[in-house]
Amino acid sequence: MEGGSNSEIKERMERQKGVNPKIEPFVPNKGYDPRELKSWAKRTGFVSTTFSGETERSGGHSRRDFDNGRDLNVSSNENVGFDLERGVDKTETVSPKFELDPILGRARNRGVEIEPVSGSNDEGLRNGKGRGRGRGETLGRRTEMEPILRGHNEERKDARNENGNDGNSATGAVNGNGHIAQAAAPVTEVPRKDDGNVDEEVGMDVYPDGEDPSYGGWHQSPRMKCGLRENPGVVPLMFYGLQHYLSLAGSLIFIPLITVPTMGGSDKDTANVVSTMLLVSGLTTILHSYFGTRLPLVQGSSFVYLAPALVIMNSEEYRNLADHKFRYIMRELQGAIIVGSIFQSFLGYSGLMSLFLRLVNPVVVAPTVAAVGLAFFSYGFPQAGSCVEISLPQILLILIFTLYLGGISIFGYRVFRIYAVPVSVMIIWAYAFFLTAGGAYNFKGCSPDIPNSNILIDACQKHADTMRHCRTDVSNAMRTAAWVRIPYPLQWGIPTFRLRTSIIMVIVSLVASIDSIGSYHSAAIQINLKPPSPGIISRGIGLEGFCSVLAGLWGTGTGATTLTENVHTINATKVANRRAVQLGAALLILFSFVGKIGAILASIPQALAAAVLCFTWALIVALGLSTLQYTQNASSRNIIIVGVSLFFGLSVPAYFQQYAPETGLILPGYLIPYAAASNGPVHTGNSQFNFAMNALLSLNMVVTLLVAFVLDNTVPGSRQERGVYVWSKAEDIMTDPSSLLDYSLPSTVARCFHWAKCVGT
Repeated sequence: MEGGSNSEIKERMERQKGVNPKIEPFVPNKGYDPRELKSWAKRTGFVSTTFSGETERSGGHSRRDFDNGRDLNVSSNENVGFDLERGVDKTETVSPKFELDPILGRARNRGVEIEPVSGSNDEGLRNGKGRGRGRGETLGRRTEMEPILRGHNEERKDARNENGNDGNSATGAVNGNGHIAQAAAPVTEVPRKDDGNVDEEVGMDVYPDGEDPSYGGWHQSPRMKCGLRENPGVVPLMFYGLQHYLSLAGSLIFIPLITVPTMGGSDKDTANVVSTMLLVSGLTTILHSYFGTRLPLVQGSSFVYLAPALVIMNSEEYRNLADHKFRYIMRELQGAIIVGSIFQSFLGYSGLMSLFLRLVNPVVVAPTVAAVGLAFFSYGFPQAGSCVEISLPQILLILIFTLYLGGISIFGYRVFRIYAVPVSVMIIWAYAFFLTAGGAYNFKGCSPDIPNSNILIDACQKHADTMRHCRTDVSNAMRTAAWVRIPYPLQWGIPTFRLRTSIIMVIVSLVASIDSIGSYHSAAIQINLKPPSPGIISRGIGLEGFCSVLAGLWGTGTGATTLTENVHTINATKVANRRAVQLGAALLILFSFVGKIGAILASIPQALAAAVLCFTWALIVALGLSTLQYTQNASSRNIIIVGVSLFFGLSVPAYFQQYAPETGLILPGYLIPYAAASNGPVHTGNSQFNFAMNALLSLNMVVTLLVAFVLDNTVPGSRQERGVYVWSKAEDIMTDPSSLLDYSLPSTVARCFHWAKCVGT
């Protein structure tokens, strides 16, 4: 028999008769003790007497509530006559649905949920199974749908909070602070037909310090092998870290293989830039994991900066430059990146990003990110096609690994999906080596050691490109690179600051910020965290600006931002661990000190690198368009905006690019689209302004962003239709400090910035 005082027995009898007793507020005696809260909840009947921690230990089943970040546990208690999980007693009466604020000790009215009690469904749910159209199936469907409908649910909750109750409730009104204005009156159930679809909501879960010990972190998604704050040990973390970076190999190391030869750099310069890029990527990733959003996202040289870098490299004044061409161009890139990054950092740390964030939604992010990948459609296969016997097998092998063999698991790991790029590169590189050794690229009268000199021999001119792009022994980086070399700031000289290139990089930093906003949101959903607040977003963007300043000082040729491919990597590896990313970043820093590692990577044939980049750029396009899942895809408004943005993002730059016909005699065909800055149609009295405007309007991503931004913020549409991002609010931290704990700065740093509300400390 269940014990208790006379008052408790009297309250139970009143509840069984359908009478709602007077509810006393929860006032803790000392601090925040979950046991006191449990005792109060048991007396008042707000929630089940079986709590989350006990449910896990007793074999109960739980599911994740994506709206408020708490576990909803479903359990049974046969000894209690009142169905506490649903707020409905067994005599078919309904009590008001309340939610407890565990911090303030107040009850918030959430209206009345009138649902019939189905015995068969209850039994199936208690057994952790859903048969037919029972609860288990319904809960599974809701678990999948709730992230997509988060925006709709947030609006519905806001409406309830503003109105006091939800219209179906017969309870007293609740004021804006969550206090109950008057006692709730008893409500009898309105009978309805039971169709077997019963949704369940539990009013409260309590964990000490906001975490469920059984999960190692209450935000961890059950789909993840290694959650955000788990610590499985040094060896597994090292493995997860290397796995994470190997899956991003296409984005981390192949940009210098494009930029350095275009700037006229030697093989040794390519190896040095690769090592520098590894160092900067490691440093910026560690900084972001501690002082940025703290999401497990790898920072690196972004493709957002690659197209404007190619525009600057192919400006008219550098085309005929012979001596020290690489250093001149690199210094100008460094100065432009530093200026643009300072603007981005100011945008974040000043709090202006929090205001700008209101105008950035998935309909803007999706076409903008997609345009970043589409910007290289004229470069990708034309460069890879210079050696189709290598590039085509490379592309086909990556597609086979990712699409056809991606579901095959070896020792519990989907090796082909995770390591598609590095494994396929090693296979095709070995294949190209055998072709080279077998004499496939030996032509009569042509020197295999210095293929560039073959252009002077009439009989070898047609073979020069094939030899340069296909042979594996063309690069002399392995012979010239030092074993130990530590990249250092200003290694290429003092940066050059010019107005025209600075304007370009300032606008490009906005594109990079929008790209990162989409990555933050998608990563938070995949990891099953509450969305970051605007202040946290501002902090992340501000730090990305600072990291790009470091990239400019060290001289990588591009800025350092959050890689868009992080979302794909987390989905493929099922690892979202902060320590693993930090450990992998530390290994990158160590690898950057070994000059021969950079030399090996710089020796990859150009056709092979271009083939990998074709897949990477296509993946960026797909990841950008996947952001539309948060909107109403069938909406004609969204379809037209995205279509118009992408079309003009491709067509307008093509118009500007046609004003440089003479470049076809100087530059290869795949670089002509990036040579419009010096010969575009914009002609004013200021040559610096002419260069900047012609360059910006010849960039696909800039035109796409401009069109999508204007249309999405002027064309009428509901919040649900637009898929407006729902970010956490500052009030969430006040009511539940643990809700955004995963984004919190380290305690020592947070004390220094406690005054800066704009950075979400």
